[in-house]
Amino acid sequence: MSPSRVAVKIFFFLNGFVHATYYSRLPRIQEMFSIDNGVVGLVLLSSSIGALLAMPFTGWLIIRNGSRRIVIFATFFYCSLIPLIYWMPTLSALIALFFVLGVSSGMLDVAMNSQAVMVEKQLQKPIMTSFHALFSIGMALGAFAGSVFTEFSVGLFIHFSVISAASLVIVFVARYYLIHDKPQTKETDEPAFRLPNTAMVSVGVIAFCSMLGEGAMADWSTNYMERIANSGAALAPIGLSAFAIAMTIGRVLGDGARMRFGDRALMVGCGIVATIGIAISITFIHPLAVIAGFFIVGIGLSAVVPIAYSIAGHTKDLPPGVGLAMVTTVGYSGFLFGPPIIGFIAQWQNLRVALGLVAVLFVLMTVLSSKRKA
Repeated sequence: MSPSRVAVKIFFFLNGFVHATYYSRLPRIQEMFSIDNGVVGLVLLSSSIGALLAMPFTGWLIIRNGSRRIVIFATFFYCSLIPLIYWMPTLSALIALFFVLGVSSGMLDVAMNSQAVMVEKQLQKPIMTSFHALFSIGMALGAFAGSVFTEFSVGLFIHFSVISAASLVIVFVARYYLIHDKPQTKETDEPAFRLPNTAMVSVGVIAFCSMLGEGAMADWSTNYMERIANSGAALAPIGLSAFAIAMTIGRVLGDGARMRFGDRALMVGCGIVATIGIAISITFIHPLAVIAGFFIVGIGLSAVVPIAYSIAGHTKDLPPGVGLAMVTTVGYSGFLFGPPIIGFIAQWQNLRVALGLVAVLFVLMTVLSSKRKA
């Protein structure tokens, strides 16, 4: 395996690990600031807005600086910020910090996927799913680490500081092996970022539904386990860990399944499996049943987004990278805006009803996948 491929996988891993690190402790953050689900949704919304604003701007930065520099800057910035969560004196300060976390996360998402595309082109074979598998592994281990720190009653600041310091050391070493891409010279007057055209709308909506489901699991599964399924505090993060492990399994096997079954059949199958999983978690309110349901959701969602990215990146009637940029932005808007919307619905009704919205979107994702050409 080439050093550049390993390095990019490390950055995918760290992104998932750091994200799960502080989201797995969201109930404790909620208690520390004495806020309800609706206010948590507002905090998450600030992060979403920061990321969505950063993504198109990151494309502009990559064109002028290369993706390697942006990956390094965004990762250092992202990992350095998480210990500050503990020191925020007011709710307003927490919202501002989550906005900045969103900016750094959005920059990292775009830049590391750009590095992954370059590695894929070097090897001339589909390996995007394997990169996303490392993100899922990071999520799983980050959630498990959250469970361990909770079990031993480790404070938030120590927990976040340990993870931040270890991540920064890894980044310092791995940065040397990223692909040294040079700033691009624009040959046309086309903008660096464009809104999705008609051909990409269907693929973008599929990615949106899938990533909204991923965001819901990443940000709300721990709360759902603790407050709806009545699990203990130490068991609660295992729901997120189960989801992330399942995503990892599905993505490790995803490239082979894609070659065997084809894009449309695999996406339809994934949609059906994800719908069954979320239905189990909503219907059977027992910690073990919910964990099983979240695991099935992870299997179902695992291959959807990598396939959507691949379809967008190989669209013949669009310039290189433009289709990928379109679908990435639409898809990540689901990942980023979905959790805050779920928080608002949970405050209005409850978290169980809010996850019903996710089930509806999984059905829509399945229907749209079935209508695509094989």
